[in-house]
Amino acid sequence: MPRRARHYIAGQPYHLVQRGNNREACFIEIENYQFYLELWQELSTKFGVKVHAFCLMTNHIHFLVTSETEDGISLVMKQVGSRYAQYFNKKYKRTGTLWEGRHKSSLIQSEKYLLTCYRYIELNPVRAGMVEKPEEYKWTSYHANAWGDVSWIEPHDEYQRLGCDEQERCFAYRELFRYQIDSASLHKLRKAVHYCQPLGDEYFAQLINDQYGIKVGKMERGRPRKSDVG
Repeated sequence: MPRRARHYIAGQPYHLVQRGNNREACFIEIENYQFYLELWQELSTKFGVKVHAFCLMTNHIHFLVTSETEDGISLVMKQVGSRYAQYFNKKYKRTGTLWEGRHKSSLIQSEKYLLTCYRYIELNPVRAGMVEKPEEYKWTSYHANAWGDVSWIEPHDEYQRLGCDEQERCFAYRELFRYQIDSASLHKLRKAVHYCQPLGDEYFAQLINDQYGIKVGKMERGRPRKSDVG
């Protein structure tokens, strides 16, 4: 069966997820996380992809990005994935596939779901029971978005609207994390990225159909498999 065509719209945010093959660890020690993020910093700059949020879990990754071009996301994911796999296999004297197929992606309606997607990504370690608070986990963008730590992360326009200056924005962002993401939104986020579907309302679906000729298919009913939730 041929692969479903990927459609990336320049200037629109996407939630990306990629998992380790057979759910095995992709990151074992600190050097792994550091090298992977260095690749992202280098290649996202090279291909004009703005990174708004990320989280590196032990066996999968989440990114929220916007590309200046239609092929920027694909180029970054391909080269980061390939170069990291070569590094990982050489370092640990292994062979074979590191990643579980192609990455998954979901176009996000900015004004309705973008900040929820920020929170979803950076709260992954909390939901997994690894830490109690997002600031306790090192390998996420929370430190940049919530505290203004020097970083290569580029805030989205929706984030910028949180305040008039960095201090106001960081405070407002931290306030968002006082509240849990409701179960309905969690389900929508997980389902959208699992089935590589845009996340938005009916107006948004019609808009991208009319403007870009991208038809939004119906996602399968029910919840994604538990192993695909993260």
